[in-house]
Amino acid sequence: MQPLLYTDLAEWFHLLTRPEDYAEEAGMYARAIRDTVPGAREVLELGSGGGNNAWHLKRHFQMTLSDLSPQMIRVSRRLNPDLEHIEGDMRNLRIGRTFDVVFVHDAVMYLTGEDDLLAMLATANAHLAPGGLVLIQPDCTKETFRESAVSGGHDGGDVTPPQPGRALRYLSWTYDPDPGDTTFISDFAYLLREGTHSVRGLTDRHINGLFPRATWVALMEHAGFDVTVRPFDHSEVEGVMDTFVGHKRR
Repeated sequence: MQPLLYTDLAEWFHLLTRPEDYAEEAGMYARAIRDTVPGAREVLELGSGGGNNAWHLKRHFQMTLSDLSPQMIRVSRRLNPDLEHIEGDMRNLRIGRTFDVVFVHDAVMYLTGEDDLLAMLATANAHLAPGGLVLIQPDCTKETFRESAVSGGHDGGDVTPPQPGRALRYLSWTYDPDPGDTTFISDFAYLLREGTHSVRGLTDRHINGLFPRATWVALMEHAGFDVTVRPFDHSEVEGVMDTFVGHKRR
């Protein structure tokens, strides 16, 4: 079952994480793509969510977006009406054409088993010509995971597209109750305001996959990619994250 944020609460998504805040991050992905595939034009994003990265990347590339959630597809279409959207699961999506790059952002965190990761990698492979690039940005690996508590949120007039009369605030608590397995938990508490007086609270559990760096590399190599691990140093993220770059073998 998908978290509420991507189903019943999808319309509130950009009040939790707004497109404007992705400029630095998307710029780093654009540079990584251009550094490794200088002539790249067409990019398929698997698990594109609300379209925040694509809102910036479409200035550099022709983006095609896919996501499992029809509610999130609707949210992204409002932000990116100029882009093609395809509803589908990154583990079995088959569009029938190839791209220069397949990009996978934090939606990959909801794959909690190695079989799921291999299925996603098979999807990436199927949509790349030999020499094509897969760029994968998980939130963390086993080595970079940190327990945390984070708060935030936005008012409806401060996001794109605007949502007058709405506001959201959240607290997320990330922890690993069983370090011996391949998952961790992020529990979210939301306060949602509509109008001037109506406020309601909800909780939402997100179960995420957690794998060692070596597992990522081994699975990508098994799926037919030559792999490089790049450091990802974002001003809003504590520590350095791992970006996995794979070239489809010729």
